[in-house]
Amino acid sequence: MEKIDFYYFSGTGNTLLVAKKMVEIFEKEDIITNLYRIEDSDPLKIDLNHIIGLAFPVSEFSTYDFVWKFIKSFPESKGTKIFMVDTLGGVSGGIVGPLRKILQNKGYEPIGAKEIIMPLNIFYIEDNEINEKKIKKGLVVAEEYALSLINGESYWGRIPFLSDSVYYTSISALKLTSFNIYQKLLHLDVNKDKCNKCEQCIELCPINNINNGDDGYPVYLRNCVYCQRCTSFCPRGAISVPFNYKGKTYRAVNVKEILKS
Repeated sequence: MEKIDFYYFSGTGNTLLVAKKMVEIFEKEDIITNLYRIEDSDPLKIDLNHIIGLAFPVSEFSTYDFVWKFIKSFPESKGTKIFMVDTLGGVSGGIVGPLRKILQNKGYEPIGAKEIIMPLNIFYIEDNEINEKKIKKGLVVAEEYALSLINGESYWGRIPFLSDSVYYTSISALKLTSFNIYQKLLHLDVNKDKCNKCEQCIELCPINNINNGDDGYPVYLRNCVYCQRCTSFCPRGAISVPFNYKGKTYRAVNVKEILKS
């Protein structure tokens, strides 16, 4: 292994922690590793002479539509090595196999896949002590995975029928999020009594789904993917989370790490 270009998306920080831990291990072995945010990257400009890494969270048993679009837009390759890691609170099923198939069809050589349990950031937020234990254990797994990639001991498997079925189910669910009725039911609202118009949520949104309204307060469009960035990092707690138990939020890093990493 010589050079790695590691592309990642992180909503509330779990995936960023894992990616940074892996970069740390790679660099200890003198492997030059570049860490890039998916939302800031052009898939057509990836360097096919470098090993490619992918890191992202699980969503709807799969991952976010804009992450899929990024990967599916990769140029054709003649054997570029590629690996993936995802973070999840429970199960996925619709990522590892289907992604391997997509990349192989484009000419890439899949060299490793790993799914790492990290704290939940949606629906039910657990206590800090439990979350800290999950993070600690997850980072150990990330370190072991990075070492397996370095030593050529990693593996990227696939269970065709099961994983493909979950993939197509999850893609259908992701498309459902674009329906107006779905967006209306789970719409995020801004509490104007708390909001100080700092515009941090606008900067955080990976798909530019938040604009400034005529009164200067944030306005949500109808394309939210519920990555939890805006709600979790709002400094005033001004953004509602109707689908989270008691409105609790979770974040694994500080906002500067998300914005500048």
